[in-house]
Amino acid sequence: MEISFKHIVELLSSLISKPSFSKEEDATADALESFFKLQHIKVHRKHNNIWAKNKYYDPSRKTILLNSHHDTVKPGSDWTIDPFTPVIENEKLFGLGSNDAGASLVSLIAVFLQFYDVRNLKYNLIMLASAEEEISGKNGVESVLGTIGKISFGIVGEPTGMQMAIAEKGLMVLDCRATGKSGHAARGTGMNAIYLAMEDIEWIRKYNFSLVSDTLGPVMMNATMIESGSQHNVIPDSCKFVVDVRNTDSYSNEEVLQIMKDNMKSQVNARSTRLQPSSITHDHILVKTADKLDIKTFGSKTLSDQALMKFPTVKMGPGDSLRSHSADEYIYLDEVREGIEIYKQVLDNIICS
Repeated sequence: MEISFKHIVELLSSLISKPSFSKEEDATADALESFFKLQHIKVHRKHNNIWAKNKYYDPSRKTILLNSHHDTVKPGSDWTIDPFTPVIENEKLFGLGSNDAGASLVSLIAVFLQFYDVRNLKYNLIMLASAEEEISGKNGVESVLGTIGKISFGIVGEPTGMQMAIAEKGLMVLDCRATGKSGHAARGTGMNAIYLAMEDIEWIRKYNFSLVSDTLGPVMMNATMIESGSQHNVIPDSCKFVVDVRNTDSYSNEEVLQIMKDNMKSQVNARSTRLQPSSITHDHILVKTADKLDIKTFGSKTLSDQALMKFPTVKMGPGDSLRSHSADEYIYLDEVREGIEIYKQVLDNIICS
């Protein structure tokens, strides 16, 4: 099933024109659902997640997931144009979500349609447009992975300049509390919880994990917030601080958390350990295909829905990650063209050769 590039750009423009903040993606979910129905493709929906299977889907075959998201962050005050009015100037399409990740989404949809009614594919295809990616929400991709069927591996669309991310850092946010004993500041009595917290923060600043990932480098830890004290003349008995941990494929989040608990005097609690690091083996068919097509591979420092997928995935898509969440966001139309072409080449080599 072929669809013109003009119609793909119109779909992206339509998505841009509809506010789709995380948890508020009803309008773009409706638009995507209608789009598939207009192509006479059976479409499925759960919450604001939309997916479709190739016409000759065979449960006995392995399945490849094609996934990107249609939610966006909220625009900042420094936008100089209307973020919801798609405008094309000098072959650039401006608008919120154009780069992150609308271009990836429509490029994957275009390629899915090209393979949709092809018989005797080696793999099934499922196209999933997911919600709540920007907040890793519970009603996003995580809520449908158990519904859509078993997945063998997947391609997650995010702006990478069509390079292939073969590993991605995970995330933990830790709430820490150092507990001391209150006293009078003039007498220096008590046990200052700020000083206790400072000892742990200094450990965080200096500690190097023994395992360093080949693709993602070292685990990164940073204290990012701190709160203590009630008045100037009272030694504080409690000091709270927050630590941002960017984990690699050398450790699970649970392993990093335990190492921190073993070395810190403060109480350490993870808000969640669900956003795990991910990686794919160098001998996987996706990576081998990238090598064959001279697609550059790398390790990504930014988080995506990969963190919630228990099967092998890579992350790649048109656009530039540096444009994400920035004012006057845009995508070059040639980047969309390139995205469609490279996605097609990758899948051609896997499901047709």
